[in-house]
Amino acid sequence: MAMGADVGVHGADGSGRTITTRIPARLDRLPWSRWHWTIVVGLGTVWILDGLEVTVVGNIASRLSEPGSGLAISSSQVTGLAAALYVAGACVGALFWGRLTDRHGRRKLFMITLVVYLAATALTSLSFAPWWFFIFRFLTGFGIGGEYAAINSAIDELIPASYRGRVDLAINGSFWVGAVGGSLLSIVALNTDFLAKDVGWRLTFALGVVLGLVILLVRRNVPESPRWLLIHGREQEAEEIVSSIERRVEAEKGEPLPEPEKELVIHQRSGVTFGEIARTVFHDYRRRAVLGFSLFIGQAFLYNAITFGFGTILTTFFDVPTGDTGYYFVVIAVGNFLGPLLLGKLFDTVGRRVMISSTYLLSGVLLFLTAWLFDQGVLTAGTLTACWCGVLFFASAGASSAYLTVSEIFPMETRAMSIAFFYALGTAAGGISGPLLFADLTTTGKVSDTVLAFGIGAGLMCAAGLVAAVCAVNAERRSLEDIATPLTAAPAGGAKGLSAPQ
Repeated sequence: MAMGADVGVHGADGSGRTITTRIPARLDRLPWSRWHWTIVVGLGTVWILDGLEVTVVGNIASRLSEPGSGLAISSSQVTGLAAALYVAGACVGALFWGRLTDRHGRRKLFMITLVVYLAATALTSLSFAPWWFFIFRFLTGFGIGGEYAAINSAIDELIPASYRGRVDLAINGSFWVGAVGGSLLSIVALNTDFLAKDVGWRLTFALGVVLGLVILLVRRNVPESPRWLLIHGREQEAEEIVSSIERRVEAEKGEPLPEPEKELVIHQRSGVTFGEIARTVFHDYRRRAVLGFSLFIGQAFLYNAITFGFGTILTTFFDVPTGDTGYYFVVIAVGNFLGPLLLGKLFDTVGRRVMISSTYLLSGVLLFLTAWLFDQGVLTAGTLTACWCGVLFFASAGASSAYLTVSEIFPMETRAMSIAFFYALGTAAGGISGPLLFADLTTTGKVSDTVLAFGIGAGLMCAAGLVAAVCAVNAERRSLEDIATPLTAAPAGGAKGLSAPQ
């Protein structure tokens, strides 16, 4: 019995049916098209909102603590407790929504998590007391954390294999576009010549809501992942979605698409238990788990070594006025975005192993060099910022590749939960352990302490680069099903071209 144009059903038992399909191969052989740009805009631009959120809150901290702001809160509460709650919300949200994304689908969850973000941000703008502000900072992070799991899953499963690396890196790197926007927006919104003290900071949050609503409207056109539908017994829907995409692409290109080459045989199931997920990630794919752990910890500590004490270093050692540090931040934020944008294609052509290890090692070595120059006293505020910009150009590409890596090297049934786990791990390390370590080192005013902070970040980044040189998976231009065999794949002989765990 045939189902649709490209799905065959072989039989069924009490737990589900066994089907043969070429749908993953059909998605991977598509040329780039306008439809793929819809996916990028609908799903990827939420990272801009995250960058906007984080930067705006840091920049408005001093205004919120001023009399007349409409909120009786101190600057340290905004950058301390509120920031920690946002991080905690992101970690909890990633794990909570990640599990639901694997169970209930990518589309349903990336719509829900965006609505949670929008509601929490809107209610943050209405804050009238610290407890209200704290609650909705946590819930904003809760929504954003869920976005990372749902969005990275959907993007990797919808974008053709030959473009997956560069697209994923550019999207994750777009966080820094939001960071630049947040810095510039804060300059205008906090100018009391234009807006009252108790209005400007509220409007910065309101703008995030407006941008989120636009993304929500675009996102309505993004379909469910056909790969997820196949595994969960909804192969007819998957066939309809892929056929519709193919018709649109053929009409745009004006020529027929090539025939897909590979078939996949899977045994459909309603879900995978948490125990199976844990065993798969930490036992069957333990080498890849070590890789994911190393990449996330390395980039988290390098970023904290630079960004946590960024303003303090400039004001303490180079007498940069506090009000001018934002301009320096814009410069390094631009460097952060250009790295993934300009280097992304190489992750699909030169390859994952070479590019991941080299970006980590280069950024670590450059930070060691920056630390040495800083210790020698030969840097100015401008040249130090230029050094940071060079470090982060490579580090940002490496950090973005960490998200790409954990989203493509584990089986599809565990994808969202794997992303969630490593994201939560990296976020916790960066948002909790990092500040605890670097706060004392970058605020003492001693050159040696700041050099030590740089050295720790650089050392962990280099260590992660060495792990990647040994453990990274050559995933470039390969189908997700080739990189990690689905747990629902039929036994030997049922799926062509699938690889064993590494």
